Amino acid sequence: MLTDAAIRTLAHSGLRGLTHRAVDRAAGVAEGSTSYYFRTRDALLNATMARLAELSRAELAAVDSADLDSMVGLFEHWVTTGRDRHLARFELTLESVRRPGLRDALHEAADGFRTLATDMLAAAGVPDARRRAADLVTHVDGLLFDELVERRRSRAELQAVLEPLLRSAFGQVPVHKPGR
Repeated sequence: MLTDAAIRTLAHSGLRGLTHRAVDRAAGVAEGSTSYYFRTRDALLNATMARLAELSRAELAAVDSADLDSMVGLFEHWVTTGRDRHLARFELTLESVRRPGLRDALHEAADGFRTLATDMLAAAGVPDARRRAADLVTHVDGLLFDELVERRRSRAELQAVLEPLLRSAFGQVPVHKPGR
């Protein structure tokens, strides 16, 4: 998929390295293929942002929000094997400051994540779920950025950092289910 190749290109080469030709090479397709589907750079950036949101939504839907290990495991995945996706997302996030169309796509994706978090917290009976969800998403994003830049915490350390965030959001710590 071309947007997956764009994600890899963004993660490894940054925005400067993201060209239609670079995506063609990364995807292993004929030169001109990316520009055929995404005529402009903005179209490519917006489609890449949409793909990033789609992948993250699928992962979040699969996590058991009542299971601390499951949530820590997802976060650990994001900073290891899912690292490229989040590096690409932060590249696009910074670029969205200068591109209104991309900013709109970013806001739409972020609103989707806040809604997902709100629904998760509301289902757990958390009062003021919308505010707590917004805070949780903001804190997790900050921690994710820090981890991507520093890459320094072990799984146990990540759990120790995430527990207070989850306690703040949920009003309690999700259950620790051993054996995962």
